[in-house]
Amino acid sequence: MKKFLPKYRDKKIAHIPNKENYQELYDESINNPDKFWSEQATRLTWFNKWNKVKNVNFNKGKINWFEGGELNACFNCIDRHIDSGDGDKVALIWEGNDPGQYKKYTYNDLLIEVSKCANMLLKNGIEKGDRVCIYMQMVPELAISMLACARIGAVHSIVFGAFSSDSLRDRINDSQCKMVITQDWGVRGNNTKIEMKNKVDIALKDTPSIHTVIVVKRTGSNIVMEEERDYWWHEEILAVQEDCPAEPMDAEDPLFILYTSGSTGKPKGILHTTGGYLLYTSITHEMIFDYQENDIYWCTADIGWITGHSYIIYGPLSNCATTLMYEGVPNHPDFSRYWQIIDKYKVNIFYTAPTALRALMREGNSYLNSTKRSTLKLLGTVGEPIKEPEWNWYFNNIGNGNCPIVDTWWQTETGGILISPFPAFSELKPGSAVIPFFGIEPVLLDEEGNEQIGNPASGYLAIKGGWPGQMRSIYGDSQRFFDTYFSKFKNYYFTGDGAKRDIDGCYWLTGRVDDVLNVSGHRLGTAEIEGAIGSHKSVAEAAVVGYNHEVKGQGIYAFVSLMTGINPEKSIIIEIKETVSKLIGAHAKPDKIQFSAALPKTRSGKIMRRILRKIAEGEFNQLGDTTTLSDPDIVKKLVQGKV
Repeated sequence: MKKFLPKYRDKKIAHIPNKENYQELYDESINNPDKFWSEQATRLTWFNKWNKVKNVNFNKGKINWFEGGELNACFNCIDRHIDSGDGDKVALIWEGNDPGQYKKYTYNDLLIEVSKCANMLLKNGIEKGDRVCIYMQMVPELAISMLACARIGAVHSIVFGAFSSDSLRDRINDSQCKMVITQDWGVRGNNTKIEMKNKVDIALKDTPSIHTVIVVKRTGSNIVMEEERDYWWHEEILAVQEDCPAEPMDAEDPLFILYTSGSTGKPKGILHTTGGYLLYTSITHEMIFDYQENDIYWCTADIGWITGHSYIIYGPLSNCATTLMYEGVPNHPDFSRYWQIIDKYKVNIFYTAPTALRALMREGNSYLNSTKRSTLKLLGTVGEPIKEPEWNWYFNNIGNGNCPIVDTWWQTETGGILISPFPAFSELKPGSAVIPFFGIEPVLLDEEGNEQIGNPASGYLAIKGGWPGQMRSIYGDSQRFFDTYFSKFKNYYFTGDGAKRDIDGCYWLTGRVDDVLNVSGHRLGTAEIEGAIGSHKSVAEAAVVGYNHEVKGQGIYAFVSLMTGINPEKSIIIEIKETVSKLIGAHAKPDKIQFSAALPKTRSGKIMRRILRKIAEGEFNQLGDTTTLSDPDIVKKLVQGKV
């Protein structure tokens, strides 16, 4: 295994400069969490100090942090920076779908816009504790709306802008939202007329809790406005004041609900609260990305997902950062767009998903030639383990061999990053998340819940103790919360992921437990097989699922996308199987390989493995909802091409 220790530009001023400093802080965070987190909490502004730092009991599903403390997330993200003299610093850069569209908001600007939005919510009957559904594309008003909710103590529930009307309806009804904030139409890449308000109208046919809809005019194309329910954002804003005081919130008051997929099919409303979540996103953003005062930071995620919540808005803004949000896609108007944006704004920290990197890598390096990317000091990845081919491409071509890659592992449920390298000192291994963050005590468990001691080891990944950013419940279903995360292994938070720990103690994520295959008695992580397939020079991307096999129990079905210009050949199938056999073992060779120009993905870039499993099994009438896919037509082609 290759190891890398890049020359980090800011090593001398890094927040965590060396392994010794990390180890000292880590040991304190595990052995004396009350002291550690109490000291760290001083990075935030509190209206009233807490009475008790940590009150966690996994056996009861009870998680409380900073009991009795009062603060406001919006105040910590905006007001206090203005009070400290940073009002004129750029807080938010918005880059529109087309290169000529952009807007910058200073902290002073952001306070005015957020305060007006907060007053608009109050004017329309939204009170502390009410739920507000936000259904938008990546426009500035999305960020402004969520901060305005936080300012008055309303609970925002952001629904990703590609979800269907039915999905939107179900989420609104589950959380009993009173208001929807949306836009007329969306623009993304070459698609300049994405239905937004129309989908809201369909959803609201069966959402009795909604009494108000606020609509942002993004394109000006025609929509239907229902009298006494629908109001234009730009008109409502004119009728309110520019000043709105921040509501003191208990540390355990809800901040937001964010829905994620569940094994039962019913989405889980992940509930995060104010104090612990904000502290955890703040400290992880600063230390893992080593954010320095004048850095320009860009996370490419959509705010409709947890990465956008934590590492576009709350983490960066709580640290008085300059954070960038992008409305478009990596290939509009061409495949150099990301790199053009980096040069345009002199981005220092770039955080993206492996799926985006694979899509860009397969187009070759010609799109890099028009850009320099010389301001980059650090690269990050999120969403899935990054395989070695794209890691190497990212490191050598995007970072020019000079930028550490922080390969971060975490979940919607965790609130923030749990396992990640630190840029100033971590020895990097392509595909490894490396070491736990402060306060995080990962363990590997066997089927009986026994900890696997020593290195190397593998098993179910669970977490001891607790950390401030952890979810508090599934909204409206505390029993499901306990059953999902705490019932399988007593005294542990069960992540649902498998992992291994190598001889050096570095962690490698092997995928969701339900993505672990049992082939002839061998437990095989799909991520490991995908990595082996992806190491073939002709392969751009691969996704592996299991299917019923009369001899092996489960067979291995691989969906493979080739590099642009490479034609599917039988010889490539043979070579892929040989590669897997060489890297993992003959037992891991795919039984079936289906070539496809693309894989079914959500707009956030997540591969819909549920659909692939159904195709592999031939259950074409059980594919479920495909409306959230970036290109639903891919599914038809995959069905036709099944092997």
